[in-house]
Amino acid sequence: MTTDQFSTSTEREALCGFLDKQRAALLRKVEGVSDADARRTPTASSLSLLGLLKHSALWERRWFQIIVAGRTFPGEWPEAEVEDWADDDFRVDEQDTVERWTAYFEEQVAVSRDITAGLDLEAPCRRPKLAHRNLRWVLLHMIEETARHAGHADIVRESLDGSRGV
Repeated sequence: MTTDQFSTSTEREALCGFLDKQRAALLRKVEGVSDADARRTPTASSLSLLGLLKHSALWERRWFQIIVAGRTFPGEWPEAEVEDWADDDFRVDEQDTVERWTAYFEEQVAVSRDITAGLDLEAPCRRPKLAHRNLRWVLLHMIEETARHAGHADIVRESLDGSRGV
């Protein structure tokens, strides 16, 4: 993901550019980190780099494919019964790797971009509970959330090896 420069000539380009910038910042935080270190929780919180990446990848899929586009995936949110989605999304174990979740995140981002390119910013979300929201709202929300998690990742990474800056 390259995001050094992006156009802000249209609202769509600006929204997509700022979201891509935050996505890239999150990915930079896991670059060069071992799987073991990516699973560590070196701060007062229970957040790990890998947990942040996993959560972001899952919600990238959920927001754009399920909520915006109205797709369903058997056995996945919201159909699957999981007691606490928040905890489960951030939970990682030995099967979770930087390579696996980076690839999954990038796959979901590619699908999100396709969905976004094919819809008007005013297009309402297809998930009935969020039909009062539109693609513009989702893009703004995802900028907010991805930036928040990139900031969390920055603090976790600094705690791991002193690396700083998004």
